[in-house]
Amino acid sequence: MALNNNDIIKKLRVALSLKDEDIVEILKLVDYDISKSELGAFFRKEDHPKFMPLQDQILRNFLNALIIHKRGPMDKKPNSVAKKREIQKEKKPKQQNESKAKSESIQNDSKPKKFSYRKKSS
Repeated sequence: MALNNNDIIKKLRVALSLKDEDIVEILKLVDYDISKSELGAFFRKEDHPKFMPLQDQILRNFLNALIIHKRGPMDKKPNSVAKKREIQKEKKPKQQNESKAKSESIQNDSKPKKFSYRKKSS
């Protein structure tokens, strides 16, 4: 038996001891407004006349809001794209120097080495 979105949100509500008001407040964290009556339709049995299937978008918003509710908002990274480019530019010369050093060491290792053996004196 596969779980549908309604089953998932029901199980999360029970596991986290959430009330309808709590779920409405959690959804507001991601700017998703829903009324308690709309929410109640998701928790009804499938054969009930006012049952509504929970859409993927609502479940996704709820899960994202739940993360914010439990962990807090994520810290914003200032100008992350620009900083990534700078870091990549800094790494390129180092990587090129390292690759040259590696290729030279491989070439040096490929030369045969001369060994001298001595007899142990007794």
